[in-house]
Amino acid sequence: MLSNKEGQNIPNVTFHTRENDAWKDVTTDELFNNKTVVVFSLPGAFTPTCSSSHLPRFNELAKTFKQNGVDDIICVSVNDTFVMNAWKQDQDAENITIIPDGNAEFTRGMDMLVDKSDLGFGERSWRYSMLVKNGIIEKMFIEDNVPGDPFEVSDADTMLNYINPNAKKPDEISLFTKKGCPHCAHAKQLLEEHGLDYEVIELNRNITEKSLKTITGADTVPQVYINGSHIGGAEALEKYFQKVA
Repeated sequence: MLSNKEGQNIPNVTFHTRENDAWKDVTTDELFNNKTVVVFSLPGAFTPTCSSSHLPRFNELAKTFKQNGVDDIICVSVNDTFVMNAWKQDQDAENITIIPDGNAEFTRGMDMLVDKSDLGFGERSWRYSMLVKNGIIEKMFIEDNVPGDPFEVSDADTMLNYINPNAKKPDEISLFTKKGCPHCAHAKQLLEEHGLDYEVIELNRNITEKSLKTITGADTVPQVYINGSHIGGAEALEKYFQKVA
């Protein structure tokens, strides 16, 4: 159990997936042959660490991984395809290929299957990540075999640092907005014109007016933050881009 398989071929498995309301079998050959692929595996869809940290960060850094030679990022979990598809939609994880290992064939072949019956989960995957080139495992980051659900080395930043320690990570941008706001639409347009991804925090959906003022010091939207710095509204964002141009 929990074997490091660097230098070995990945298990030969066929995954049973659903695409456009139809069954579709996907093989490991299709996923890995003649490709450089990052894989991360986790205990379960919709679980706390997986949903708050593990999947979202790989999704955020997907473009950076591709800029550094990675063809695809695959998330594997011992869940059925219906659960995995629902989780991907819930997470807006459009940059990740979600693979259901419902029968645990891949996870068992990786020697990463663990018993989580104490949580009512049955057998699940241990948390790990790996870099696979043309079906051969180059590098694995396996969490320590300790009680609980450790999350120290299988994260996206650790993998990116292994691939390229000097990789430029994307700016972290949050946009406070509300529906029907033309200035918010303008701010979005400015960010998209500069090729920047951003997180949307929508007034009266994700945040209240009171919380907006508490956090930003303003009671109007949009309010833009870049790498923790408060930029302001759409006009302020225009001036920001003029300065950094």
